[in-house]
Amino acid sequence: IPMVSSLLSSLANYSNLPQGSKEHEEAENNEEARKKPVQAPRMGTVMGVYLPCMQNILGVILFLRMTWLVGVGGVMGTFLIVFMCCSTTMLTAISMSAIATNGVVPAGGSYYMISRSLGPEFGGAVGICFYLGTTFAGAMYILGCIEILLIEGLEGPEAEAGMLNNMRVYGTIVLSLMALVVFVGVKYVNKLALVFLACVILSILAVYAGVIKSAFDPPDFPICMLGNRTLMSKGLDICAKTIERGNSTVTTKLWRFFCDSEFLNATCDEYFTNNNVTQVQGIPGVTSGILAENLFSFFMEKNEVLEKRGIPAVVDPDVPTTNANRYVLADITSFFTLLVGIYFPSVTGIMAGSNRSGDLQDAQKSIPIGTILAISTTSTIYMSCVILFGACVEGVVLRDKFGEGVNGNLVIGTLAWPSPWVIVFGSFFSTCGAGLQSLTGAPRLLQAIARDGIIPFLRVFGHGKANGEPTWALLLTASICEIGIIIASLDAVAPILSMFFLMCYMFVNLACALQTLLRTPNWRPRFKFYHWALSFLGMSLCLSLMFICSWYYAIVAMGIAGCIYKYIEAEKEWGDGIRGISLSAARYALMRLEEGPPHTKNWRPQILVLVGLDGEQNVEQPRLLSLTNQLKAGKGLTIVGACVEGTYLNNHPQAQKADQSLRKLMETERVKGFSQVVISSNLRDATSHLIQAGGLGGLRHNAVLVSFPKNWKQAVDNQRLRNFIEVVRETTAAHLALIVPKNISAYPSNGERFTEGHIDVWWIVHDGGMLMLLPFLLRQHKVWRKCKMRIFTVAQMDDNSIQMKKDLLTFLYHLRLDAEVEVVEMHDSDISAYTYEKTLVMEQRSQILKEMHLTKNEREREIQSITDVSRGSIRRKNPSNLHPQKSITEEPAGGSMEEKAEEEVALAFLNQSNVRRMHHAQKLNEVIVKKSQEAKLVLLNMPGPPKNRTGEENYMEFLEVLTEGLNRVLLVRGGGREVITIYS
Repeated sequence: IPMVSSLLSSLANYSNLPQGSKEHEEAENNEEARKKPVQAPRMGTVMGVYLPCMQNILGVILFLRMTWLVGVGGVMGTFLIVFMCCSTTMLTAISMSAIATNGVVPAGGSYYMISRSLGPEFGGAVGICFYLGTTFAGAMYILGCIEILLIEGLEGPEAEAGMLNNMRVYGTIVLSLMALVVFVGVKYVNKLALVFLACVILSILAVYAGVIKSAFDPPDFPICMLGNRTLMSKGLDICAKTIERGNSTVTTKLWRFFCDSEFLNATCDEYFTNNNVTQVQGIPGVTSGILAENLFSFFMEKNEVLEKRGIPAVVDPDVPTTNANRYVLADITSFFTLLVGIYFPSVTGIMAGSNRSGDLQDAQKSIPIGTILAISTTSTIYMSCVILFGACVEGVVLRDKFGEGVNGNLVIGTLAWPSPWVIVFGSFFSTCGAGLQSLTGAPRLLQAIARDGIIPFLRVFGHGKANGEPTWALLLTASICEIGIIIASLDAVAPILSMFFLMCYMFVNLACALQTLLRTPNWRPRFKFYHWALSFLGMSLCLSLMFICSWYYAIVAMGIAGCIYKYIEAEKEWGDGIRGISLSAARYALMRLEEGPPHTKNWRPQILVLVGLDGEQNVEQPRLLSLTNQLKAGKGLTIVGACVEGTYLNNHPQAQKADQSLRKLMETERVKGFSQVVISSNLRDATSHLIQAGGLGGLRHNAVLVSFPKNWKQAVDNQRLRNFIEVVRETTAAHLALIVPKNISAYPSNGERFTEGHIDVWWIVHDGGMLMLLPFLLRQHKVWRKCKMRIFTVAQMDDNSIQMKKDLLTFLYHLRLDAEVEVVEMHDSDISAYTYEKTLVMEQRSQILKEMHLTKNEREREIQSITDVSRGSIRRKNPSNLHPQKSITEEPAGGSMEEKAEEEVALAFLNQSNVRRMHHAQKLNEVIVKKSQEAKLVLLNMPGPPKNRTGEENYMEFLEVLTEGLNRVLLVRGGGREVITIYS
């Protein structure tokens, strides 16, 4: 007795609604419940998961299309389809069980599982797909419900248009009524849940009973055949051309359909005259051996007559079919992939248990057992039905979709025992119930997505009635449902929802496979019978089925999901698996990068941008980031570095503020990369740390971008000057390229556009090709796109200028660069400013190395003359008067007179050479200004820094003189390797 009472109690509490809807209703009707939320009675595996899944899986397709699928696809073909689809859902259920048992799954079910496993982008995309699938499922159930009502009144193909319009009208009325029921209160739906479930179970039992009965007492369902063609049963009184009445032969109604009068001498249809009328049993029974005839497929074209195999018929192939409206015709062209699309919705519904996990006593135990048992049971039912239908029912009856040859009965109804009406009522209530559940579940799913806030324009659908009922979401759901009803064909709507469900299941499998492969520490499902290979197989099956069903629907569904994925820019961290993939992929790529330096073809500027901060921790030179963005056609790495003076413990808040400031500016300037703020006791060391430690593994910067120091002459303690020159020295030592924009405030912002002008490159020293590459990268950006590139190279007096220009043009052609070339002739000494390093110019087909320096004898003579001039006054003057800065190699007091004399000689020589160098720089500057004053940008080789600290001011002065009179100058120093190549 206690067991019976507990069973009755659980049956009374049975519900097939998504979690939360029950509580909404009770809260609305119970004042106390408003203060304290009502907890619905917790359910076990059978009531909570097994039966709801069974009810959602078994439905309209089984009753309305299964027999037709077997007739058209053959027992073998249909069995293959059923096996594929059931395997897909079983594999998905295994993956889903693993995800559902990995922690608590709140309301939202599958959407919550996917979004928390694969991230908000995938979650949103799949959530919308699942929502659309559920909504179109509602439309399909309503169309199925209307089809059952109309099937009795169907009057052949000429009524097809009328039938479609009837489907639309009645469908819209039923949809409106259902939406109203859901709006008024889902408790009414809930009260009928058990009735709907009973209808489904009784209908299936009736079919099995009919099969058993047919073995020893087949029902009498005669089909009238003319030759091998199936005749419509409507309007026929008897299946014969004539009958004997008394002593005379009398024609039947059938005669009148095919002849021009009722008399025996009438002119009749040729096919009618040449062929006999016969009757075949529609349901010969399971022992009749009809299975052999139904094993193979029988695909048909639209409006083709249903013909029976094995019956001889006399037919003239040249005579077109007449009186076609008296035969049973195919309503659509059938093929294997169409059958897959129509069948798949009958295996959906596996999420019913996981969608209601909060209502279960032990979700982590009930969801896997209940779902897998439900799929096993329904798969067995479907597979057995395929074989039994093929073994019991005549092929022409199976292919008769609307039962036109069996007096307008549902074909599955003809097999059922005790009466076809069991199936009519059962299937009608089952489709109504499923439609109501879709209209209840879909709005809640949309509400869950809207409340997550990941798709901003859906936020309005998160609101509802005071008790949380999703009113706006219901309105949208009903509107989308109406689209399916306007299509008015079950066969056309089924593949649409197949797509959305398949996509959802594909991502459930992907989520499980990823979590397993990534071995995320948090991945500890209680359900242990899963494997990444099974999930991967399930995902592959889903993807295959999508394209098998309908490749164009598949592309549209993926397009919708892709658009939503791109649209969602969620800033929420949900601990999803995609982050795990990103980390694994990043680690793998970094380990690969460590294997060696990149080939010249793969070289791209990976820039470390050094920016200064003001007192408020804001960036002093925002245009540096504009220039970075314009240089990033190379799509390399960007690190924006800044320095904060102080200690880490005291100045961490300032560093965080500076980091936020950098990120905000990077977002404004659309610079994709990373920000890095270093705290150190002085700016010099902080900059050095950034240059040394920026990047990770093989993903390190190979170029440094730093602006030319403004007002370096007035800087307190020459700190700004020293910092800049140390950066130049450190980049040289580290073999990094250096890019120094002078007068950065004059550089264009990302919004500006040059409509004409030139980018001029002064190629004096070969630096590995940086001077060539940077203008090319700049011209990829819309700011500089309209500017033309000009290359100026310097020839000395003994060079062949014409040959040099020719060779340089050839070289540029091989580099695939478009540029004008001009060779400027200068005296050797006028470019001796660049004798800090080797000077390369062009000759023949490639570069020749030409080192420019004073010969040994000339240098010795010059030193000797300086020594002679200054020897007399050395002993009377303080050495420091020769130059305002002391040499860093200066000896302590007490050195010998000879040593002091040599030192003074050296300083005097340095002074003389500096004066000469400035003179040469001025000469070179005059030539540059003359040629490039109107250029939008001038790129120049940057000479190396002085070896000792003594010449720092002179070095800066030299750069000032060299660039005087030019608006925008980019000083470039190569990193000691080739960055551009003529090879592909």
